[in-house]
Amino acid sequence: MNSLPDLPILSVASELEKALQDGHTILNAPPGSGKSTLVPLLLRDAPWLGRKKIVMLEPRRIATRACALRMASLLAEQVGQSIGYQTRYERKLSAATRVEVITEGLLTRRLQNDPELKDTGLLIFDEFHERNLHGDLALSLALDTVNSLREDLRLLVMSATLETDKLKL
Repeated sequence: MNSLPDLPILSVASELEKALQDGHTILNAPPGSGKSTLVPLLLRDAPWLGRKKIVMLEPRRIATRACALRMASLLAEQVGQSIGYQTRYERKLSAATRVEVITEGLLTRRLQNDPELKDTGLLIFDEFHERNLHGDLALSLALDTVNSLREDLRLLVMSATLETDKLKL
């Protein structure tokens, strides 16, 4: 991996990886700390993930594309290789994709059609403070999957402004 920008999130990377190894977690960090673009890159080779991919939920299409483009550029590759994205109208993925950034509606639909998410090891709910029906429903469906079908599926909720004491995973 090319060198990553020196952003504050790097200082908690090992703690975050350990927390996810043991279960689910919530990451609350200031804007610009590297949550959206560095966290998936830091976690994609975690031993507990195996060969399963990371799916990251973004609340808006423009953020979905921008996050995928930035992560791919940090790896000096084209979007659609190890980093991909999918929105309602666009799809840039391949068999090599290990981090997939998608919009909220797509994750909800995916969880309804394939609740096991067999190829996914980590679901990241980014910008969760931008609460809406799709994000809340997707988290509820993901928790149901974890509780009834996939104990090994990890959930990470990230936000800059969320009151984390009111959210339980």
